[in-house]
Amino acid sequence: MDKKWQAKHIEEAVMHVLMVLAALVVVGVVLSIVWTVFSHGIEALSWEMVSRVPGKDWNTEDDGGFLNAILGSLWVVLPAAVAGACISIPVVFYMTMYKRRSDKLSYIARLAYDILYGIPSIVYGAFAFMVMVWVGIRASTLGGILVTTLLIIPIMVRSGDEIAKTVPDEMVDAAYSLGATKWETLKVLLRQVLPGMVTAFLLAIGKAIGDAAAVMFTAGFSDRMAGSLSDPTATLPLAIFNWITMPDPFPNRAYAAALVLTVIVLLLSLGSRRITRRLTRHNR
Repeated sequence: MDKKWQAKHIEEAVMHVLMVLAALVVVGVVLSIVWTVFSHGIEALSWEMVSRVPGKDWNTEDDGGFLNAILGSLWVVLPAAVAGACISIPVVFYMTMYKRRSDKLSYIARLAYDILYGIPSIVYGAFAFMVMVWVGIRASTLGGILVTTLLIIPIMVRSGDEIAKTVPDEMVDAAYSLGATKWETLKVLLRQVLPGMVTAFLLAIGKAIGDAAAVMFTAGFSDRMAGSLSDPTATLPLAIFNWITMPDPFPNRAYAAALVLTVIVLLLSLGSRRITRRLTRHNR
């Protein structure tokens, strides 16, 4: 009996050590990435970079800033996130409540979204570029919005579906047994999954705003502010990609842009946690 207890105790201690080491590796990787970006970016970042557009000689010397890339990223991602949410949320509730979880259509839809979730973003960009060429649309802000919407939808549907699965079937059955309509039941479910859906929405924005492959083919690049949806626009990831491969002083600008992008993603992550806690507290 003592040997069995000792063996279980040793096994538990080993697994505990392995879990702690795994957690430390993850934390160490995150901290090393953040430290690298901040240590290099803070030296190069200045108010001029975030408050001015590139100058006339931006492609040959350090002239102006990258305000156009910051605003371009927001102009592409925010409308795409809203459009993606308007499509994703009804799909999630249709699969969860109207077709329930054992329906064949729901199974096929989940399988399709799992495949879309795993497709690399550059494939989305190539597909969108092919469609744009076919319909006669050039690289523009509209093209970036469309491909980013396609990128966000699988993320939100997959995350929202997992969140909706946490709501027990008994709650839906109880609502129906009390005479509630599907719309009234939907409002009950929405209240339960709202914190998780908000988190999924903000995390999808964070992933989309840091993607360079999709917008490389569709949004184009410009040293000016986009005046309309038909104009090409710069984005932070693509600006980083272009500058990091150029000679000095452009790598410093790349690290400065990476710092701004990292701060935006960190704020989205922290904001999603704060909003989730607040909404969860109100639901109790």
